[in-house]
Amino acid sequence: MHDLPELTRSELAARLNGLRRAQRRQPMPEWAARAQRLQTLRRLIVEHRAELIDAINQDFGQRPAQETELLELVPTLAGIEHALKCGQRWMKPRRRAVGWRLWPARGWQMPQPRGVVGIVVPWNYPLFLSLGPLTGALAAGNRAMIKLSESSPAFFRVMQRLVGDYFAPDEVVVLGGNVDEARAFVSLPFDQLVFTGSTAVGRSVMQAAAANLTPVTLELGGKSPALITEDCDFEQAVSRILYGKLVNAGQTCVAPDYVLLPAGREADFIAVAKRWAERLYPAWPRDFASMATAGQFQRMQAVHDDALTLGALAHGLLPAATLDAQARFFPPFVYTGVPTDARLLSEELFGPLLPLVPYQTLEEALAWINDRPHPLALYVFTRSRAKVRRVLQQTRAGGVTVNDTLLHIAAAELPFGGVGESGMGAYHGKDGFDGMSHLKSVLRQGPIRTLDWLMPPYGEQFARLVKWLTR
Repeated sequence: MHDLPELTRSELAARLNGLRRAQRRQPMPEWAARAQRLQTLRRLIVEHRAELIDAINQDFGQRPAQETELLELVPTLAGIEHALKCGQRWMKPRRRAVGWRLWPARGWQMPQPRGVVGIVVPWNYPLFLSLGPLTGALAAGNRAMIKLSESSPAFFRVMQRLVGDYFAPDEVVVLGGNVDEARAFVSLPFDQLVFTGSTAVGRSVMQAAAANLTPVTLELGGKSPALITEDCDFEQAVSRILYGKLVNAGQTCVAPDYVLLPAGREADFIAVAKRWAERLYPAWPRDFASMATAGQFQRMQAVHDDALTLGALAHGLLPAATLDAQARFFPPFVYTGVPTDARLLSEELFGPLLPLVPYQTLEEALAWINDRPHPLALYVFTRSRAKVRRVLQQTRAGGVTVNDTLLHIAAAELPFGGVGESGMGAYHGKDGFDGMSHLKSVLRQGPIRTLDWLMPPYGEQFARLVKWLTR
């Protein structure tokens, strides 16, 4: 479809074995070697930022360069900077207290590289979602194979060439290929597998990894709610939800997928949303991303039509915006009166479509969230600390941003991960380092030990000591 080079499973296995042999020669890289690889990764991005941005734009059709800089380059470089600042401390042995029954033993955990990490990358943020996990892998002392999406051919060609120029072939490998190659990739016996994508594909990835008992980190998706309470700054809430929804044309795994708001405020929301949409995009379609593929555009059209067929009302936010199938521009809509069985409320949208769900009480809103699979993100807008605490305690989500959207994923210091159907495990920061390390438990015994008085032959001394140990 995209004329990407394809490798057989045996060729993929040969690449993996080459990385594994190199890892065995250097199983525990010193911090200097890890830092050098991280600095190399940073140089690759900084020295070729324009080329990387242009490649992503080519793959999308239109992706504003400013969005790629802000949403991909900035957080990726922040993650590398954080790893360079803290990684040497993360890799040090971590002392653990040992109970008095094992006195005088000492215990600690030793972070050890897992080995070779496989990273499967979606098309929506190809740089951030490949080099973000790679940062954790390199900081933890691993080597990596990266499988880019078949829908990112231009980015693949640039990234494969740059990685080949900046890294040794036994440090990092970048691959493309089609769906069949992706299936072969995830079936390889990696020491760790990181997958970012849909829940449905995530299940298949986990099943393939299970055959090799490969530990997996799954960053999936789901329907991330934005909850507006009565006491919030309403204008601010709508504007921030709208930005989080429309950046990258909604093709963001943590974009707000629907809005829970007090009943009767729907018209207010639409009015504010229209005003802000016109402020953000005064010259449609400039500064607005296209749907990345024809399939994405067609799915948006099908979801939109399904809602109208079921009686929902669609409110266009930009009067001058029209559907453009050839250029794949889909204008933003807000929907009211949406039945719960509509695709708008039953599927992850991944586009500029935003249904409104009115509620009578906060309890009802929380019940709505909890009746559905746990989302990757949740956004709550309120001035009340008590309401924030209640929402945090009574819901489950991969991550939460209070009084804004998207920002928790941009914080290099916070782990990014899902829960339940939105994923498992996390990357970014120390949590990413730990997830791509084996935290080996070590106990060192002294010249004497309690066990010396508990060995056969058993008698009164044993009975007295066991009674004392179990008191």
